[in-house]
Amino acid sequence: MKKIIILLSVFAASFSAVSCDSYLDIEPEGKIIPKTVDDYRKVITTAYSKYPQHKSLTALRTDELILDEYSTDFLSYREIVMWKDANQDQSTTPFQWEAFYSVIFYANQIINEGQQTMEASAEKDQILAEAYALRAYAYFDLVNLYGKPYQASTAGSDRGVPINLSLDLEKTLPASSVAEVYAQVNADIEKSSALMHLDQQADKVRYRFSKAALAAFKSRISLYQQNWEDALKNAETALSINKTLVNLNTEKIVPNHYTSPEAILSLDNTFISALGYSTAASKELIASYDQTNDLRFKTYFEKNGADYKVIKGGNSEFRTSFRVSELYFIKAEALLKSNRLEESKATLNEVLKNRYTATGFANVQTKVTSMNATQFMEFILEERNREFALEGQRWFDLRRANQIQIIHTISGVDYTLQKNDVRYTIEIPQQAKLNNPNL
Repeated sequence: MKKIIILLSVFAASFSAVSCDSYLDIEPEGKIIPKTVDDYRKVITTAYSKYPQHKSLTALRTDELILDEYSTDFLSYREIVMWKDANQDQSTTPFQWEAFYSVIFYANQIINEGQQTMEASAEKDQILAEAYALRAYAYFDLVNLYGKPYQASTAGSDRGVPINLSLDLEKTLPASSVAEVYAQVNADIEKSSALMHLDQQADKVRYRFSKAALAAFKSRISLYQQNWEDALKNAETALSINKTLVNLNTEKIVPNHYTSPEAILSLDNTFISALGYSTAASKELIASYDQTNDLRFKTYFEKNGADYKVIKGGNSEFRTSFRVSELYFIKAEALLKSNRLEESKATLNEVLKNRYTATGFANVQTKVTSMNATQFMEFILEERNREFALEGQRWFDLRRANQIQIIHTISGVDYTLQKNDVRYTIEIPQQAKLNNPNL
């Protein structure tokens, strides 16, 4: 195996500024060969800063947005909206396959080399814990973009993505199975858990993993793997660290803002500024809200002519990966799948009473009271759509739970993603296949 030793370009972060684009702004500090904990903190900061903006692109594949055909970015996004993954036009913005493996390379550098060169300390353990967690997160996102949704009966044979844990950039590895990728993700998480020191990160560095973020991540993985017992246990572990919800009846802060008391990990840019200029909320999404009593509606959207613009994103202050309300949703779903319907309803109510006016919440409670398990599961998914609109959750919820038919209209032509369409799994990019014949 060829070992590659490189001169890393690393970056130091400054988060003291308060401008709308200050969060996760990185300033170059030069080139070094990393050896110390300070060096490797800069390496992992670089890895965090390079994390892909793929969740913004997945929103274009969902029923959340409509694309403005007169926007300057129309050609960049048109084929994504059409679910055209093969033989794309050169102007189409690609999903960031290479960027994921760049992040993974930095994590591998820390794990493989930093473990040997950093002196023993709590900070060394914390950096290694974050590197394992970040690598796990990258592989989890990769397999949920380019692999089929996890099904225990087929995961062992379903194609996933290549797993590279070395620094050999010349490897052309075959794709591992979905089961193997999940096994690697879970293995990295266990190593991270053994090393992680911090319960939570401060606002200005909340892009970094912590014990709370790790527990939230584990609960999401368990949800996707339909491991209800672990999903419930990990959600409760994360909630034991932070269970604070924003009450929209009394507070003005947007729940997915990185300084929100709900914020657990604020890494993903789930609604980039270009989407704010080139899209509007879909009519289906707007119609899903009680516009009078659902307090999220005016917090998330703003009238703009005949359309509604998204105001809960569009700059780096709205980066979000995990927040507290998701833990309640996971807990509610896990309880429901464990035949604990009334406990599930009570858990979800903890979120909804903070999202609706008193009248609206009373109306919701009346509706929910008579629901059976099937009806309440559908309601959970509807509320997830409303709660996490344009936060990068919708595409993955559709993949794992109910691969509905979606129709997008471009230049007067209807394009249809059929129910259970194979395009719910994104095609591995052609360039990646050219670079790696094993794909």
